[in-house]
Amino acid sequence: MMKQRIIKTLLILLATGFTLTAQAQHTFGISGGAGSFNSRIYPKYETKMIIGAPNFGVSWRYYSLPRFVGAVGADLEYMQRGYSFGYAYSTSTDENGMEKREYSFYTRRLNSIMLPLVWQPHVYLANKHLRLYLEAAFTLSYNFGGDYEYEDTGERGDYTWSNVRDNRLNYGLAGGGGFALLFGRYEFGVRARYYFGYADILRNRNKYYDNATDGPENPFNLTPIRSPLDNINLSLTLAYRFNKEGFTEWFYKPPKRNRSKREFRFSQAGDTNSSSRR
Repeated sequence: MMKQRIIKTLLILLATGFTLTAQAQHTFGISGGAGSFNSRIYPKYETKMIIGAPNFGVSWRYYSLPRFVGAVGADLEYMQRGYSFGYAYSTSTDENGMEKREYSFYTRRLNSIMLPLVWQPHVYLANKHLRLYLEAAFTLSYNFGGDYEYEDTGERGDYTWSNVRDNRLNYGLAGGGGFALLFGRYEFGVRARYYFGYADILRNRNKYYDNATDGPENPFNLTPIRSPLDNINLSLTLAYRFNKEGFTEWFYKPPKRNRSKREFRFSQAGDTNSSSRR
C-alpha cells in the first residue's frame, strides 16, 4: 500500500506541476505499450529476450524556438524489466558429433519507476500535421517488487529483495524515435525507445559473494560481476497542447541580415583628391 501511495502521489504532483506551468510552448501527454527486456550479464551466460513487458506513463514537453532544435522534457513511467538466463543445461550429440545444449531458464521480472530526461529534435511535415522526431535521454529508475520462475520445475514466487544483494536505484541512457499526427490541439503517435542500463541490478561479487543464505529467488552460485538491464519498448502516445494557436516555432522567422555593402567607385572623395594633387 505504501508503494502505491508513493506512485500515486508522484503522478499527482507531476500532473499538477505541468498544469501550473502550462504556457503556449508546453504539452502534457500519456503513453502506453509493451516491449521486451534482457540483461547483459557478465561473466557471459546463455540468455534470452522476454517479450510482452508492459509500460505506461505520463510526459511533459517544452517546444523551443527553431534555433534550439526541437523539444526537451521529462517522462515518468512504469516499466516491467528483468532477465532470463540458462542456469542449467543438458547435452546431446548431433549427427556430426557436435555437442548440443538444451538450457533450462530462470526468469526474473521486476517493476521500475523510470524517469527519462529527454531531448527530442524534430521536423514538421504535411503543413504541420505530421511531426517526425528522434530522442536521446538520460534515465534514472527505482526498482521494486516482481517475481521469479524456474522453467524446468515450474517453481515460482514473489522476489524477496535484499539491500545487501539487490540494487534498487539504477541509471542509464535511452534513444529512439517516432512520429505524431497533429489534430487541432492533440498529438497522436507511435514511439519506439531503447533503454540501455549502466548500473547493475545485482551487487557484484566483491560486495555480495554467494547465495548460501538465500532462498530460491537467487539462482546464482556466484553473483555476476555485471548485470545491467536493457529494454526495448513500443508505445502509443497522446499529447495535449495548452495553446490552441500553435507553437511559437511555427511562426518564428529569423531576422533578415543587412547585406548592404559600400559601393566601390573610382570617383570617391579620396581618389578625387589624389588626382587633383597630381
